[in-house]
Amino acid sequence: MKKLNYQTLEEMGYDGYLLKDAPERVLQFGEGNFLRAFVDYFIDMMNEKAGFNSKVVLVQPIANHGSFNLADVINEQEGLYTLYLRGFENGQKVNDKRIISCVSRCLNVHSDYEAVMECASNPDLRYIACNTTEAGITYDPECQFTDAPPASYPAKLTQFMYRRFQKFGKETGKGFVILSCELIDDNGKELKKCVLKYAKQWELEDAFVNWLETENIFCSTLVDRIVTGFPRSEAAAINEENGYEDNLIDTGEVFGFWVIEGPESLKAELPFAEAGLPVLITDNHKPYKQRKVRILNGAHTSMVLGAYLAGQNIVRDCMHDDTIVNFMNKTIYEEIIPTLSLPEEDCKDFAAAVTERFKNPFIDHALLAISLNSTSKWRARVMPSLEGYVEKFHKLPKCITASFAFYIAFYRGTELTDAGLTAKRPNGDSYTISDDRSVLEFYYSHKDDSAKDLAHAVCTNTDFWGRDLSELPDFEAEVASILEGIEKNGAYEEMKACL
Repeated sequence: MKKLNYQTLEEMGYDGYLLKDAPERVLQFGEGNFLRAFVDYFIDMMNEKAGFNSKVVLVQPIANHGSFNLADVINEQEGLYTLYLRGFENGQKVNDKRIISCVSRCLNVHSDYEAVMECASNPDLRYIACNTTEAGITYDPECQFTDAPPASYPAKLTQFMYRRFQKFGKETGKGFVILSCELIDDNGKELKKCVLKYAKQWELEDAFVNWLETENIFCSTLVDRIVTGFPRSEAAAINEENGYEDNLIDTGEVFGFWVIEGPESLKAELPFAEAGLPVLITDNHKPYKQRKVRILNGAHTSMVLGAYLAGQNIVRDCMHDDTIVNFMNKTIYEEIIPTLSLPEEDCKDFAAAVTERFKNPFIDHALLAISLNSTSKWRARVMPSLEGYVEKFHKLPKCITASFAFYIAFYRGTELTDAGLTAKRPNGDSYTISDDRSVLEFYYSHKDDSAKDLAHAVCTNTDFWGRDLSELPDFEAEVASILEGIEKNGAYEEMKACL
């Protein structure tokens, strides 16, 4: 079977959209599944629908992936790969296939360092996208200006931008729009802080610092799409059906939403709207992040632990249980949405999309996988809704309060091992709780507590919550009561009692 490339598609008589020749206007730090199913998909769509006419140079930031160099695979396929976006949309099952053709090549920053740096001399280059994981945007003072390459991504970016400054620093309009996609708060602002620190540490001239500030736009962004990556079990059948060998097949959910915080002028530069894409350019991305974290992530965290104790294993299966679905919907529509700052209808539309996403027939999203580190997740995703609801209505939200009791019940383990804290479901199945070691040790030390004593210990643990939750009127007593109910009647009956 022939490998996927332009010649293979030409020989097959492929009549879909392809962009073979265009200027390289985007540099992307990160060549993984997420960026290829998200940023590169949007660029590819803009190329077709709005004449964006841009190629993307991918930069592989690590030396290799196991035994092979992914950059080599990308280049062998001339940047082409098949993307499948799959799920539910408007009540219909969707399985969209698209060959992405916006990628020109991939460079490995370790073996092709100078080639990466040379991209800074390309006058057409305007955009830099990145997703170097949550740990990627860090300032490492060990990084030096002479490193080739330095260890940290912000140090690499500083070197790259300095090379650009040396080439075009006296011209206006030759700076970059930097689209940071890392999953940290204010990702663009944090990246800029690191770059400025390196400029100072390396004693680069004031003119460069001024150029950084005036000619470049560091955008904080919110990204939202579940990307499931290479479909290993399906790849052979997919290749057979397509008639070509594609070693870069990518898969993700059909839902996608990108919020970019930047000036109004970006709307003219980046024709997302003209291409009909779900990308929002705004002067403040935070309300949208709040909506995502509290509705999407908050629904997960408030529902899955109770659902797991009730015998479910996969998110999709939960969506076929009326009690669990009604519990989740009541949590979202009656207890979370009233605490958010965006218009109610916008939040309801987003919530409706969340329900469809949870039903995705192509994703087996395990409840145990979502349960990882639930202590910090509950604090970040659910606790703000609890506090906002109490502040607004002066009473406890029934479902959110129950979700806290489900969390405690889930963490009632009996054996602490190197792998985690072992616990048992009511049906006798063992499971392993994964969290920070200090969290697991805390629960292990309280494994013999009564429901009342355990509720008190958890509510008053300020290390977990940053505050004493027993100070919320009646919260500790209600949590203890629900916890007793879970131990007596099971999580499922306590979910019913909330409805």
